[in-house]
Amino acid sequence: MRSLPAHPHQEPRSARHPVPRPLTTTPGGADPDAAPTVVHDPGLPAQGYRLRTSPEGVTVHHADAAGLRYALATLDQLRADPGYRDHGYDITDHPDFERRAFLLDISRDRVPTRRTLVRWLDLLALARFNQFELYTEHTFAFRDHREVWQDASPLTADDLRWLDARCAALGIELVVNQNTFGHMERFLAHPGLTHRAENPDGFERGGAHRPASTLEPTPENAEFAHELLTEVTGHVRSRRLNIGADEPFELGTGRSRERVAREGLGTVYFDYVSQVLRPWLDAGYTVQFWADVFTRHPELADRVPPGATPVIWQYDAPSHAADVVADDGQEARSWRGLGADLDRLRDGFRSDAKRLGEAGVSFWVAPGAGNWNSILGRLDNAVENMTDAAETGLESGASGYLLTSWGDHGMWDAPSVAFGPAVFGGAVAWCLEANRDLDLAAVLDEHVLLDAAGATGDVIVRLGGLYRGLGAPLLNGSAVARALFPHRGPVLPAPPPADDLDRAARTLEDARRDLACADPAAPDGETVLRELRHAIGLAEFAVDVLRARAATGGAADTIAPATARALLRRLEPLLAEQRACWLLRSRPGGLDDSIRLIDHLRHELQAAAQG
Repeated sequence: MRSLPAHPHQEPRSARHPVPRPLTTTPGGADPDAAPTVVHDPGLPAQGYRLRTSPEGVTVHHADAAGLRYALATLDQLRADPGYRDHGYDITDHPDFERRAFLLDISRDRVPTRRTLVRWLDLLALARFNQFELYTEHTFAFRDHREVWQDASPLTADDLRWLDARCAALGIELVVNQNTFGHMERFLAHPGLTHRAENPDGFERGGAHRPASTLEPTPENAEFAHELLTEVTGHVRSRRLNIGADEPFELGTGRSRERVAREGLGTVYFDYVSQVLRPWLDAGYTVQFWADVFTRHPELADRVPPGATPVIWQYDAPSHAADVVADDGQEARSWRGLGADLDRLRDGFRSDAKRLGEAGVSFWVAPGAGNWNSILGRLDNAVENMTDAAETGLESGASGYLLTSWGDHGMWDAPSVAFGPAVFGGAVAWCLEANRDLDLAAVLDEHVLLDAAGATGDVIVRLGGLYRGLGAPLLNGSAVARALFPHRGPVLPAPPPADDLDRAARTLEDARRDLACADPAAPDGETVLRELRHAIGLAEFAVDVLRARAATGGAADTIAPATARALLRRLEPLLAEQRACWLLRSRPGGLDDSIRLIDHLRHELQAAAQG
């Protein structure tokens, strides 16, 4: 964080969030009770403001309602400073990106309670996000599809109307994000809907058989998608919409095979997406869709209709992808086998953004919070990824910034693991240059967790870096998560070296010790501490699984019987605590599905225990 000029008697605190653009200070401040004089100034940039405090009082010039909101939020932070009376401030600020959005995945088993959604809104308001997207597949209570959501504790129409009102009160727009092409396995698993699949019997990917997940690209399915979207959008006031349409893995491998061979995959893909887009664009909506297929077919660039916005997503930082490419080991081979373009990943957002910018296509950038497939987070990967998105978006003229918090493989990571990336992502989307060197631990302690001891934020940051020291570089996950879920995603290339495991164990031990000194006063402070202690326990268990595997050089079912039995005795209490922590923030639906994902490891350990 940048610090302000020191006063000879008392230095003003530096933990403002987000850090404003360059400001000036003068001796002598305003009375804390002084009411601001507010002036509408249309000459300021959209959402911008100028805030001045002095012995003469406080003045606020604002461009619009959002600018006034952000000015008053900054004034509140200044007033909290013990040196407020001693210093006058002059701040002129506005956002780099007009649209700053946060996406929360609620379809990988974990559906948040209303209390948890309120916590997220408080965090998003602090970080100056002005758009919130709840990514749904099957976790909305669709009127005609009870069989799809009945065990998921879905959001209801009442939930959405309530949340929409809460968002509006905070100057945040609630935007529907409903997938309409790929990732439809929860629908297609049911007999009444299987006929809509590209491959009703499933498909092969990465050497494994997977259930049907992609809709066949037909007008009938576009109408089906429209019906889903119509029902969800009917409960929010926004005229924006995200139709998803990412990762249609089976496209061209089943019922659309002949058409794709004849017309090309890109054409077939975008014909379907256009059918989903058209009625919403005609109704005056702005519609986002994921750009992973679109950007691989440059011939489609001139087909994007006004109001449609491709969103470029990329969740590994360029340097992390470069490490995997340089290593050129099993990890790189596994991802290439799944169709990943590692050279493109190494470029970060730049190649796709440059292509769309040159074509004159309006687009967004979407980095990731790095919380998923990790247990503890991959914080420095997320920070670099978010910074790369902001840099590239500004260079290439992106019209929006969407930070994503996914829940791959049962969302075993606690919500608090994503708190740090959320406040950093909002800050660099607001003003990259002022916030790229943000002291994230300090912001978490002062503004999010209210920990006067300054311990919780530091522990979160240290835990978020643990994955870096565990063996060969990985993409989209950590060795900790892959040890717990060896059947989900690419196989871990090899157990990390013993020295790496020893260092990780010491880091976890130190973090557990330091949490004893933490004193978060936030309403969910005790929940955060419990989540972190449990995450440490899961990571310690994973480290010992990796250590036991390294001793035999094989999979978990080759572990020495006595070691396997000891690990099994530790597993059940960890699962009980996972259930307890889950229910502190999330609805019960989906919990059993999430817990079952560890059965593969359990069975391997049981086999090893029997010798």
